[in-house]
Amino acid sequence: MDDIEARTMRKVLIRYIPLLIVCFVVSFLDRVNIGFAALTMNRELGFTATVFGTGAGLFFIGYVLFEVPSNLILERVGARRWIARIMLTWGVLSVCMAFVQGQSSFYILRVLLGIAEAGFFPGIMLFFTYWIPSAWRARVVSIFMAAMPFANVFGSLLSGYLLGHDGLLGLRGWQLMFVTEGLPAVVLAIAVLVVLRDSPADAQWLSAAERQWLLATIAAERERVPATRHGGWHVVRNPVIVALALAYFGINLSIFGLSFFLPQIVREFHLSLAMVGVIAAIPFFIAGFGMMWWGRRSDRHDERRFHVLLPMALAVVGLGGSTLAALPALKLAFLCIAAFGTFSAVAIFWSTLPLLLGPAVAAIGFGAINSFGNLAGFTAPYAIGVVKDATGSFNPGIQLIAMYGCIALAALAWAMRGSHGSRTFPDSQEA
Repeated sequence: MDDIEARTMRKVLIRYIPLLIVCFVVSFLDRVNIGFAALTMNRELGFTATVFGTGAGLFFIGYVLFEVPSNLILERVGARRWIARIMLTWGVLSVCMAFVQGQSSFYILRVLLGIAEAGFFPGIMLFFTYWIPSAWRARVVSIFMAAMPFANVFGSLLSGYLLGHDGLLGLRGWQLMFVTEGLPAVVLAIAVLVVLRDSPADAQWLSAAERQWLLATIAAERERVPATRHGGWHVVRNPVIVALALAYFGINLSIFGLSFFLPQIVREFHLSLAMVGVIAAIPFFIAGFGMMWWGRRSDRHDERRFHVLLPMALAVVGLGGSTLAALPALKLAFLCIAAFGTFSAVAIFWSTLPLLLGPAVAAIGFGAINSFGNLAGFTAPYAIGVVKDATGSFNPGIQLIAMYGCIALAALAWAMRGSHGSRTFPDSQEA
């Protein structure tokens, strides 16, 4: 590796990745901590599993509706200011979740929280295309996206602890949890304004030679991807993008099914609230380290297809197997396999997209795929909640997610046909 490449990327990664990881941990925690709140909030507010699942999922209705517009605004005003705005508003609304009084306020705040956070994740992915060359992207995205399982690890331990502290500051445990986990986003919004820059051309902390190398490398990569401009509808109806959206929907079904309901599944092991937090953290702990290792392996072999399809298959096996296991230890083992598979798949999935979507369509393409995929954030908790109320068990809902995982696996295999993921997908010029 050239000295200038190593030196430049070391500076970029040290400056941006730790901050963005912390931001993503907070965002994902604020998105899914409702799963832990349900352990006591549902009973205190009289919520059924269906009411909880609907409210948990409504976040994604607001999120999806404002995803693409948010990404287009980011391109206009710059990542630094827009990501800071997103974090400030979602932090304030997350704190407000502590003051939910009933079903209506629960639904309204979840929709508003989704609107506030819309554009954060695809905005970061777009930001990476400005700063991270493709040879580095899988390992960087894998490390960054490890924030999702590690947010669940941290959130499981912290939330389990806070839920047991009713009365502190005059709040119920679940209220204390929302306040404690929402305020960091407000503080981090200021850090984003100070640290981020919209382009390597603005990076005064790089030498002139380093800026030139990074700008030239990113520009050369963009030139290798067709840059024909098309309208938004032409982009989103491209068959490859449709297949990718269907695949991402399946990945997210697994992620949000685990994130929202794992605490309640583990609660059925007849453990204390604190022990639920510890045990629920185990699958996400394994997933976090596993996805970082898998991302580095993908970069080392310069291969994407196998590295995304295999973990997707493991997610299906893990989810399905967990519903057939009677012993808690065996059920937990299958859930660990599912967590490793689904989180490893999502990291490699996002690493492949820049190979397909050129700069002319990246904002629309990233937003469209992420928007449709995040509809799973509504579908998973709603479907599992309804099925739980109807059957008294989480297993049939988890089985539905596993069955759709087979469809998602087939869609992604078709989209990546004839490609190892180290070059543009077939038919990408039509996007």
